[in-house]
Amino acid sequence: MLPHLLFDFGGVIIDIDYDATPTAMRRLSRAGSTIAFSQASQAELFDRFETGHLTPAEFRAGLRGAYALDATDAELDAAWHAMLLDVPAERLALIGELRRQGHQTALLSNTNTLHIAEINRRLAGQYGFQNGIADVLDRVFYSQEVGLRKPGEEIFRHVLREMNWQPEDVLFIEDSPQHIATARRLGLQVLHLAPPLTLLTALPEALRAFPREYAPAQS
Repeated sequence: MLPHLLFDFGGVIIDIDYDATPTAMRRLSRAGSTIAFSQASQAELFDRFETGHLTPAEFRAGLRGAYALDATDAELDAAWHAMLLDVPAERLALIGELRRQGHQTALLSNTNTLHIAEINRRLAGQYGFQNGIADVLDRVFYSQEVGLRKPGEEIFRHVLREMNWQPEDVLFIEDSPQHIATARRLGLQVLHLAPPLTLLTALPEALRAFPREYAPAQS
């Protein structure tokens, strides 16, 4: 049986600059505050937004209050979106080819309503997608909609239940080590897509190695 493929979004399908948003937010702060947001960890404000407990208006108000940000809604949104870079066409083509080969595919992303809308807008403009990244995958699981987020175990269990997948049949492709650790603990096979690995080079190698964990050659 072909392995099922569970993709992270940021840093895997879409390029991300995790430092760009804190830098942009700092420029808006009267006090030069640095927001508590990074690839490794983040403040509760961001967790609550990513699990659907805050509206965009509440999130913006939280940013202004916590970090002394003096900015319009549009300026805050632009700073929040600064981390979002490109979705390369060749990555979408690879996912499409793997689906044609018979792999079941899903996305598991910690994200929020503002980023979802912005990415969907870009994908519609660049590729003509009608439903965002869901146009190239079998299922999409956004933390904002599920009400759970990585690295918690329950969101992984939710995906496995919804997809009717067994952990040992799944290859999870992710760039954040704390999320990789949870997937390993639950019995999923993993591809830690840390630089300089890329989806185009590392995923085919990982699939050839499956069910063993892919170990890239050391240069």
